[in-house]
Amino acid sequence: MAQAAQAPSGTRDLLADEVRRRKAAFDTLAQIFEGFGFDPLETPAFENLDVITGKYGEEASKLIFKILKRGVHEASGQADLALRYDHTVPLARVIGTHGAKLPTPYKRYAIGPVWRADRPQEGRFREFVQCDIDTVGSLSPLADAEVVLALAQGLDALGVHDFTFMVNSRKALYALLEAYGIDTSAGPAGPAVLATLDKLDKVDAAEVVKELTAARGLDPEVAEALVGDVAAETSDRVRERLSTTEQGQAGLTEVDRLIELATSAGLAPERIVYTPRMVRGLDYYTGAIYEVVAAGYPGSIAAGGRYDHLVATLGGPDTPACGGSIGIERILAIQGSENTEQRGLDVALTVLGNEEHLMRLATELRSKGLRVGTYLGSSTKLGKQLKWANDQKARITVLYGADEQAASEVTLRDMQTGDQRRVPLGTAAADVCRVLEQS
Repeated sequence: MAQAAQAPSGTRDLLADEVRRRKAAFDTLAQIFEGFGFDPLETPAFENLDVITGKYGEEASKLIFKILKRGVHEASGQADLALRYDHTVPLARVIGTHGAKLPTPYKRYAIGPVWRADRPQEGRFREFVQCDIDTVGSLSPLADAEVVLALAQGLDALGVHDFTFMVNSRKALYALLEAYGIDTSAGPAGPAVLATLDKLDKVDAAEVVKELTAARGLDPEVAEALVGDVAAETSDRVRERLSTTEQGQAGLTEVDRLIELATSAGLAPERIVYTPRMVRGLDYYTGAIYEVVAAGYPGSIAAGGRYDHLVATLGGPDTPACGGSIGIERILAIQGSENTEQRGLDVALTVLGNEEHLMRLATELRSKGLRVGTYLGSSTKLGKQLKWANDQKARITVLYGADEQAASEVTLRDMQTGDQRRVPLGTAAADVCRVLEQS
């Protein structure tokens, strides 16, 4: 017996109720983002490979889904395209391409699938949806605070209430590295060290120290002291070390101002805190950065930051920008579908003859905004048709048998109570609406 075909590893088939649950979540976020003045943007599912290459850092670059050249170039085994890794780099390309047509600052949101060549596991997919908001063209800390507040409101609307924004600054992180004598002005040393520090929430501190010495070339004492600073329970050690440098002070000012603005707008102080160990591994960040954790949810459920030079790397002007993303897939996976309201038919029409009258009635019912289904099977037995209506979770079933046809009437059956009533065919649509309103 042939084995049934499965969806590709790391992907899913989403059936009706799950699609509706997800759409409701996406619509909720879109409404919130619109309320903050963000406009929708859609970009292609794939980009030119040179647009994506080198934008994400060492670890993330390994996860890019590359598309091999086609046609006469297929045999080369070379790639020229890549599936969209996130919504941020495509946005930067759009600014470079269409910047003259866009307002300044440009505020946009994007809700759509991205792809990662990751190892599939529970809760981790190769194809998933990201929900992003970004502001391009503003250096104001108000732009960063606005993104944070929109993300916070979005999380709250999704039912995630016990969350915390862990805030840091790339300026502060680079100043900290320089304080330890790590050269961040040339080569990959700085980003590579930060990529390792970014693992502190995933592996033991001793393992991070080991990688910093073995793979990054740091002196063991320096590595241990650096990890000790960023992993400390309070930020006092890092604040003291950064207070002696101009860049360190600038980074701390970014962090403190973002927290001040967000809390002044109503975000509870315990919901946004300075967290020195929070790194964000992507190379394009330049200023304030943050990740969001929440009780009952593994890993981060939202993240973002400032990336002031990304647009310039894609041929556009050197434009300031900031943005954030909600990890909608993790949230929906943890919440599960047990609270999903299963959507059935408002009205099910049995077919026992005189189909023309039923089609006209179905059209009239749909014009009133109802979800209407007509029996499409071959059975003429009422029992089987009622079973179909029950399987469709219909609220009202219309019976139009020989007796009803002779009297120009229909029978409306309440599928929850079993109650039935006869009504004239000519007023059936209005009577159905009345019954539904009363139920």
